[in-house]
Amino acid sequence: MDQPIISALLLGLIEGITEFLPISSTGHLIIAEQWLGQRSDLFNIVIQAGAIIAVTIIYWRRLLNLLLGWRQPENRDYAAKLIVAFLITAILGLIVKKLGFELPTTATPVAWALIIGGIWMIFAEWAAAKRPPSTKITWLVAVLVGIAQIVAGIFPGTSRSSTTIFVALLAGTGSRVAATEFAFLVGIPTMYAASGYELLKAFKDGSAANEDWTSLGIAFVVSTVVAFIAVKWLLSFIQTNRFTVFAVYRIIVGVILLGMALAGFIAE
Repeated sequence: MDQPIISALLLGLIEGITEFLPISSTGHLIIAEQWLGQRSDLFNIVIQAGAIIAVTIIYWRRLLNLLLGWRQPENRDYAAKLIVAFLITAILGLIVKKLGFELPTTATPVAWALIIGGIWMIFAEWAAAKRPPSTKITWLVAVLVGIAQIVAGIFPGTSRSSTTIFVALLAGTGSRVAATEFAFLVGIPTMYAASGYELLKAFKDGSAANEDWTSLGIAFVVSTVVAFIAVKWLLSFIQTNRFTVFAVYRIIVGVILLGMALAGFIAE
């Protein structure tokens, strides 16, 4: 099998596993690309779209219920909060793009984000556990989740899922399941919009002509299938377990990356 195909398979696998587990897909991809070869922004955003398709399939009943049941006040309220969170992310995202912000591609910032994010997860879950269980999504939660998505996008290794889930928990949604559902549902329009933006940009500037579409297609399919399995498992896991195992994983991986960077095995 050709090296580009093997790399695409591995990157699709990494994306599928890490996109919705609270361990940072962007951080893992940045590190993986140091060995597997750097890919275009289009490649990375499209395989992320594969993962979001998986979540769309998993939540299709919930999405259909929100759409067809819009006459019900609770559905209108929930949908409105999803829209507000998405619009905040979209507006702030465009501002970040206009400012020319570029993600760092070296290990050290990713490592520190993984470590700090792991500590943040342990604290947030501890603080949330002291509150009465609540499945309510407030307007404050919606606003903060929208902002959190941009924070996660700016700092690779932070993790969009962990940042949004734990912001929701700290802001008053005491249920892990409810916080996770809202974070994932907000991610659906956000990531579709980001994928569409990058596709249009790639075709407009001509860079799409240089894309390895075979490798991209393979990575996309692998990402979709693996993400479906990973999310189904996660939703079952959090019914009875805390996120602590992911926090510990992040801290361990972050420390290992810092050690590798200092030893010169990967770019600092």
